[in-house]
Amino acid sequence: MSRLRTPIVSIVAGEGGSGGALGIGVADKVAMMEFAWYSVISPEACSAILFKGNEAAAQLAESLKLTSKNLIKLGVIDTIIPNPGGAHRDPHTAAHSLEQYISKTLRDLKRCKIDNLLERRYENSAIWGRL
Repeated sequence: MSRLRTPIVSIVAGEGGSGGALGIGVADKVAMMEFAWYSVISPEACSAILFKGNEAAAQLAESLKLTSKNLIKLGVIDTIIPNPGGAHRDPHTAAHSLEQYISKTLRDLKRCKIDNLLERRYENSAIWGRL
């Protein structure tokens, strides 16, 4: 994916976890719906590994910093796509916000030279390797 000669936009719309979370991070731009979460491991799986049960899942969720607000501060994602009240309560507004973000972001990325996008992806993957 890091070598695809086309702009790549990833969106975490619900739960972005496990090995797939790494692939999401290869994109030129990564966005999250406001109430989604994104982590390489779910709090439940983390608790099961560390404590042999799910009792610590809530505490670990906080430690994992998997919310959009935490991840934008950490620089893991580029944008939070608002969905007031949650996408399940107002799917039309959530879909409209998503459409607006994708359209604008692809328009902006098309202005970039593909070789520059590829170089930036490579640099970003080196950062992921150090985390």
